[in-house]
Amino acid sequence: MTSLEICAGGGGQALGLEMAGFEHVGLVEIDEHACQTLVLNRPHWHVVQGDLRKFSGKRYKGVDLLAGGVPCPPFSVAGQQLGNDDERDLFPEALRLVNEIQPKAIMLENVRGLFDPKFESYRKAIIAQLADLGYSSSWKLIQSSDFGVPQLRPRTILVAFKRNIIKHFNWPENIVEAPTVGECLYDLMGENGWKDVEAWKKIANTIAPTLVGGSKKHGGPDLGPTRAKKSWAVLGVDGSGIADQAPLKDFTGNPKLTVRMTARIQGFPDSWRFAGKKTASYRQVGNAFPPPVAASIGKEIFKALVSSLTQQNEKKINTATARKKQVSPVAS
Repeated sequence: MTSLEICAGGGGQALGLEMAGFEHVGLVEIDEHACQTLVLNRPHWHVVQGDLRKFSGKRYKGVDLLAGGVPCPPFSVAGQQLGNDDERDLFPEALRLVNEIQPKAIMLENVRGLFDPKFESYRKAIIAQLADLGYSSSWKLIQSSDFGVPQLRPRTILVAFKRNIIKHFNWPENIVEAPTVGECLYDLMGENGWKDVEAWKKIANTIAPTLVGGSKKHGGPDLGPTRAKKSWAVLGVDGSGIADQAPLKDFTGNPKLTVRMTARIQGFPDSWRFAGKKTASYRQVGNAFPPPVAASIGKEIFKALVSSLTQQNEKKINTATARKKQVSPVAS
């Protein structure tokens, strides 16, 4: 099964879909550092750096899955929620590519704000446009913590299929208990011998708030606005910035997270490396779609596509068999 990814970022969704069994034939991303991250981790991936508005999908016609996380600021409660009046709204470009490529399946991810009542007509318009292109669609609000990711991170997911395929699709149902922040980061927090790591683990005894702070308009790497920082403080974490390393042995107070720690909270494996300096790296993490969530939904999409192909093949076999029975040999 092949996949084309748009707005690929630092590779969270791409990694998850790879885990689900998809082979990426192309990944489109405008940010230079994110493109470097994709190539750094998967040199064989075909990464296209550039503006999605200038990207043509015609050479990818017939790909099995078109996936991506189009920019969230037009719908985020942290922004002005301008929707289709925001120049960063790339849903129209995604629909253009659907028309050009005609994939068998589509998966687009965005923030929870897209489910606000003010965007109901916007969501319906997208469903209607996809229907005109021959697709049946389903929206769902998911919680990343239900997939074993140690943070809240609610996300809206749009899944669409050619109409004869969607009947084979089921949303993931197996809920995986997420570890606490303390359980998730204990070894990383204690890697420099911090004497208070045991006490900190007991304080950080729940899942994290949603990682934010990935906007280019944001001054530097921190864990979000005042409300988010207060939530992190309850977990014994200083959200005012990102640290270069874990706390040293005699450190006192609330430690900051490193980029690697935030990546683990986002569900990235420790082997996934990020290109660029601290701010550029954290932006990639902060904007990512957790790989475990993408993998779980991707597996269901993969199964739906396989089930559809199997059904089509069975019909062909049955039709051919029936024709053979109808044409009996002439007796000599």
